[in-house]
Amino acid sequence: MSVDVESLKIFVKVAELGSFTRAGEHLGVPKARVSLRLKALEAELGSRLFQRSTRVVRLTPDGEALLPRARRLVLEADDIGAMFQAGRALRGRVRIDLPVNFARNILIPRLPELLARHPELEMVISTTDRRVEPLREGFDCVLRIGAPGDAELVGRKLGALRMVNCASPAYLRKHGTPRRIEDLDDHLVVHYSSTLGVEAPSFEYPHEGGYRERPMRSVVTVNSADAYLAACVAGLGIIQAPWTGMRDSLAAGALVEVLPAFPCAPMPVSLLHTHGRSAPRRVRAVMSWIAEVLSPHLDADNG
Repeated sequence: MSVDVESLKIFVKVAELGSFTRAGEHLGVPKARVSLRLKALEAELGSRLFQRSTRVVRLTPDGEALLPRARRLVLEADDIGAMFQAGRALRGRVRIDLPVNFARNILIPRLPELLARHPELEMVISTTDRRVEPLREGFDCVLRIGAPGDAELVGRKLGALRMVNCASPAYLRKHGTPRRIEDLDDHLVVHYSSTLGVEAPSFEYPHEGGYRERPMRSVVTVNSADAYLAACVAGLGIIQAPWTGMRDSLAAGALVEVLPAFPCAPMPVSLLHTHGRSAPRRVRAVMSWIAEVLSPHLDADNG
């Protein structure tokens, strides 16, 4: 019996994504080829690997048993292929997820440079402020702000974002300018919650070598960086946000820095991939480019 690597690669991707269609999109092959290869693999092994329905694709017990070994074999095959690819043109699709502001303001404007360097690359870019599930959603790499999470992902911290407290001139005219932490009792914050959850709004500030949160009142909760900024400019409260995303508004006078001696903790920025110990060359090239472009915008991560 011989099992080809392409079939195992397709099997692993369908298992991770739970979808024939999305696995084909990720691998750049038609859905019909995905289905054909898996049927051939099941026939070769004499075992059903997936339970299929109109809505769900789920591993059978035999599929569950095969998955870790198939992953190891696919990684070994990628390692062998990488040994002989040095100097060859990079080609293929790379799927990445980026925070909206990083994509719009920093990375996409520089994307022509990457594609000029590697003209056979194809970039598929998701921009969202929610925390995606990289393996299930089929991403090669993700840029994370805050705690990296996802222990199954591999990567590194690129640095940290310096934070700034901001309010609009109209807000300060109405509520006054806070000078001390105690003054915040008379102020509002714009509450950011990625899930629009029930956690209480607060203001984070340095205290005795660490950070403390002061409960605050809020009249608006948002779940995106754009809405967070817009609410602050509209005079709905104070925000604590990365300086790199606020500098244009600060320079234009649309926002004013407040309590500069009390910034919240810097936010770590991490770049992670879903390919175990051996990411394909095209993914490593894109990750190196992202790190290079972001470097001037980040402080050293001393956390």
